[in-house]
Amino acid sequence: MKPRNLLIGSPMERVEDFRFLRGDGRFVADVNLEGQLHAVIARSAVAHGRIRAIHTGDARAMAGVRAVITARDLGRPVPVIPLRLQPLAELAPFRQPMLAHGKVRFVGEPLAVIVADSPQIAEDALDRIGADIEPLPAIVDREHAEAGETVLFEDHGSNVAIRWTAVRGDAGRAFANAQYVRKETFRIQRHAALFLEPRGFVAQWDGRARKLTLWGAAKVAFANRKILAAAMGLAEQQIEMIEVDVGGGFGSRGEFYPEDFLIPFAARLLNRPVKWIEDRREHLMTANHARETECEIEIAATGDGRILGLRGRSWSDNGAYIRTNGSVAPRNVAQFMSGPYHIENIALSTTQLITNKTPAGTYRGPGRFEADFVRERLIDLMAKDLGLDRVEIRRRNLVRENQMPYPLATITPYESATELDGGDYRQLLDRCLEDFGWAEKVKLDGRLIDGRYHGIAIGCFIEGGGAGPSEDARIVLESDGTYSVYVGSAAVGQGIETIMAQIAGDALEAPFDRIRVRHGSTGDVAQGHGSYHSRATVMGGSAIVLAAEKLRDKLREVAARALGCEPGEVTLDSGTAKGPAGKSLALSELSEAPVEAEATYRGDKHTYAYGSLAAHVAVDVKTGHVEVIDVASIKDVGRIINPATLHGQAVGAIVQGLGGALLEHLVYDGDGQLLTGTLADYMVPSAGCFPVIRSTVVELIPSPNNPLGAKGGGEGEIIPVGGVIANAVAAALADFGVEPMELPLSPPRIWALIG
Repeated sequence: MKPRNLLIGSPMERVEDFRFLRGDGRFVADVNLEGQLHAVIARSAVAHGRIRAIHTGDARAMAGVRAVITARDLGRPVPVIPLRLQPLAELAPFRQPMLAHGKVRFVGEPLAVIVADSPQIAEDALDRIGADIEPLPAIVDREHAEAGETVLFEDHGSNVAIRWTAVRGDAGRAFANAQYVRKETFRIQRHAALFLEPRGFVAQWDGRARKLTLWGAAKVAFANRKILAAAMGLAEQQIEMIEVDVGGGFGSRGEFYPEDFLIPFAARLLNRPVKWIEDRREHLMTANHARETECEIEIAATGDGRILGLRGRSWSDNGAYIRTNGSVAPRNVAQFMSGPYHIENIALSTTQLITNKTPAGTYRGPGRFEADFVRERLIDLMAKDLGLDRVEIRRRNLVRENQMPYPLATITPYESATELDGGDYRQLLDRCLEDFGWAEKVKLDGRLIDGRYHGIAIGCFIEGGGAGPSEDARIVLESDGTYSVYVGSAAVGQGIETIMAQIAGDALEAPFDRIRVRHGSTGDVAQGHGSYHSRATVMGGSAIVLAAEKLRDKLREVAARALGCEPGEVTLDSGTAKGPAGKSLALSELSEAPVEAEATYRGDKHTYAYGSLAAHVAVDVKTGHVEVIDVASIKDVGRIINPATLHGQAVGAIVQGLGGALLEHLVYDGDGQLLTGTLADYMVPSAGCFPVIRSTVVELIPSPNNPLGAKGGGEGEIIPVGGVIANAVAAALADFGVEPMELPLSPPRIWALIG
């Protein structure tokens, strides 16, 4: 692809922002239909128990209540949420029913749906639902889960769902021959994506046409349509999923939850539009949690700091059920523990445990955030033990450019092999050191200045992207000469209306203002796999390139007929079709009907962006408070489509990483009750928390795995933050012997470590 427009690479402002700034965004809460009813969900207040009865009579009798739906109304068997990724038979017993029946397994699990004339009536009716539940012991930690004295699924007989294994080389031999070995235990807390706008749906059933329309689709609309069609006994073509604007996603929004089925079910049952909007407490209780992992990992090295191997075990708390993508993070912890480093010998396992907590799923950098915390801490500990420079150890062990493509460990039982696709990792480490001012700042390590101890640290990371198998795009030349670009990729805040228009503009050699991008809805293209795993630009953008080529061929054929020449004699330039002998006509005059082309891009090789991040912190030993003084990062994404939107993604990722490293924690008590179920208790970063964040994104080495040469760029900078901040705190408090092995590094935890 050799564009002449050069829209790609330009720091163009997001076209989406104009409507948001004017208040013209259309979120699912803004969708209101004639005759609309409102739904609320009755949820379990018990973490683990047997359902004796759900009393709904008083609620049904209320004026304005149209229906109270329980599991018995859903038929038998009660539909369950299937697995979208890694759909192994071993995981089938742990799928979540759309409404609880027989047992409840976490606080917040749906028991019933109340549908009423107004949200107020529905909420009042909620108070009249009575749930008779016999309490059972709650499982809230690894020890009790593994002991198995109480199990959540009696037919399975264990709280161990599956064990993932990542293997490369011969770890046993490597450790036997190592001059240095260290084993440590690490813990990463349960926290969540907490996107700005909670979930919601509006569903409408057209009984005459037997068609269901659902507003509020996000991330993977086509996959969710397939799930919903099977659960409701409909053909996929009978369902249309419509994307509206969303307040972020970060891996959690857009996966299939019980409400994705319950609201359409209610709409068809009552033959009326039904609307449901989640409140924040519901969101914290029921939307996918993430991250909670414990690791016992061992590192082996030579005396001069060359890493020989990694081995060990991890345990991932998956909560009460395994939802659509619940296995992604646990398997990634094992497969990506080596990160960007040349480590030939690996033997790692991750056990997925079932507990009485909210089910877990993906959150920006799933599994990689956890793995980087462990690995980068181990590298700094190794440097300290061996008396070596922590930067030089990293430089010495980074995968070299001439080793690419570099294979990572192979994961089983859902066997997956992958390889780093190229890059100069050492160059970016050195550039990060320079940008950060490492040579001067390293002099601050451990120094007491104005009552606070200062520390700095650096880490390296990789970001996987471009998951297949395919993505579709359709481009239409409208009769007014503008182009409509339809993509299967979903918009979850990453600015694809702008980015895709830049790609299309260059591919079509058309002005930016003549292109309109439509995305994510199931009526737009034949198939779409959505936006996850940093894939939208790589897969969707590549599909646009192919569709543009097909459309330009079609336009030459149409123009040739009008100009009386052969298609090969037609050139397309600036909205004009030119033939021989100076003949030309505007593209808008080619046909009375729109001309269109659709294409599918297929790819089965992932991309790997990479980079480094450094941080400077100051710790108050009297309070345990950690202030982030400075953060600098650099990342190579192969080819930059829009440096402005990419920079925004990078800074946002760092802020989310700092929230996970320092603030956010979903805490449960011994009975399985969520103690941090409001934003007064669950602490998230605000605008003033981290004032100095510097991020640089470069295009150094294009990916060989797609026609754009792009690598995914939406997740990378969150990945190293936990490990880098922990290492910076350790450097600051070296005189106190503090070695953080657990997140978050909240003031009480730091204060206790110092004490």
